[in-house]
Amino acid sequence: MNLNHDVSITWLGHAAFRLRTPGGKELLIDPWLTENPSCPSEHKGVEKADLILVTHGHGDHLGDTIPIAQRTGATVVGMPELCYWLGGKGIQKAAPMNKGGSQVVEGIRVTMVHADHSCGIMEDGQVIYAGEPVGFIIELENGFRIYHAGDTNVFGDMKIIGELYRPDLAMIPIGDLYTMAPREAAYACRLLDCKKIIPMHYSTFPVLTGTPQVLRQETAAIEGLQILEMKPGETLK
Repeated sequence: MNLNHDVSITWLGHAAFRLRTPGGKELLIDPWLTENPSCPSEHKGVEKADLILVTHGHGDHLGDTIPIAQRTGATVVGMPELCYWLGGKGIQKAAPMNKGGSQVVEGIRVTMVHADHSCGIMEDGQVIYAGEPVGFIIELENGFRIYHAGDTNVFGDMKIIGELYRPDLAMIPIGDLYTMAPREAAYACRLLDCKKIIPMHYSTFPVLTGTPQVLRQETAAIEGLQILEMKPGETLK
């Protein structure tokens, strides 16, 4: 499927994605790879990255951010508290921001938006505050806009996100238990009014029971909507 000229998106399983931008940048979102059972082995080692976006501090999203950033020199974008914690781990190239803010990093315009979830880093048996969970609007060099919702339930301000940022593509969780299920995700699709949806955060573990098939059923009445079901390791261009 032709998403947009010079844009490629690879799903690495769970909520992790790799984007190759029109400007040749390598962008990672929530790079939980080495311990991710749904990430194909050939994608677990990342040797090139320019930018890493982290939606929140849970281990299945923060994942391999530290070793990848150390190995590649990538800039990490996240909540200020998360970036400060990363700084204590030796990550010097961080670009902290907060909800409603935008910044251009490595030529990519990043806007941080709300997510309805919890957040915290488990370290030495303690939960460390890592700021709030977020989503991102990512505007690539050619104007193509992607919304990665992070871990979230549906919330009414998704309508604002849709109207204000007009994403061309949205990545939304559907797994249930820890995020939206397909029923709530279908409502999110209506609020966002985005016609290309990549379901994520499902089937990684048996408890994440939501499926793209059920999402299709729940959104059957939405005219023009495309549910882009991907397999881990698959690339859309």
